[in-house]
Amino acid sequence: MSRIRVSAFRWVPPFAQGLVREFRVRWALEEAGLPYEEWLIGPEDQQTEHYRGFQPFGQVPAYEEDGLVLFESGAIVLHIAERSEVLLPSEPKARARAKTWMFAALNTMEPPIQNLAGLDLFHAGEDWVKQHRPQVVEAVRTRLAELGKWMEGREYLEERFTAGDLLMTEVLRILRHTELLAEFPALEAYVKRCDARPAFQKAMADHLAPFARNAPS
Repeated sequence: MSRIRVSAFRWVPPFAQGLVREFRVRWALEEAGLPYEEWLIGPEDQQTEHYRGFQPFGQVPAYEEDGLVLFESGAIVLHIAERSEVLLPSEPKARARAKTWMFAALNTMEPPIQNLAGLDLFHAGEDWVKQHRPQVVEAVRTRLAELGKWMEGREYLEERFTAGDLLMTEVLRILRHTELLAEFPALEAYVKRCDARPAFQKAMADHLAPFARNAPS
């Protein structure tokens, strides 16, 4: 059995708990049934030459498996998914479609959603944000409406849950500080459906545990 290590933060502020991208990797590993070790780091580790040898940008997650070192959560999830029938179907066309949705989550949906989150969580109250935010919200609504139309009458993006759903759910969860998702009932139900998966629940518990242990006194 391969030895897998995944880097994660010892602690992050409450607004980020549950959303750090290392969680995506934990969830994928749980779905695939692959055991792993967490490698907890802090700000003091991110700038070190040692950690930058695993993650050139000092972020999390970094992934290590028998000498293979990967970074970027999407690439890591794809690597895991390629070993799991749960995450990627074996039938070639269905497999290609699932991969397409992985890229759609990260390239089409995440940029406007992350843009809004950046404004709200790091620059709230600034005058320039008040002027700019309505345009950003409308860009997010446009993408949600398009995805919501696709999801009408569907439980998952394709025939069943895949890595595409895993990443799409994670992107949509970034909006948890807003009421935007509630405007699209099909998407809100979709996220709740994916969140209810046992692998999600296990991964989330493991993701949150270090924050509870290392919370500032």
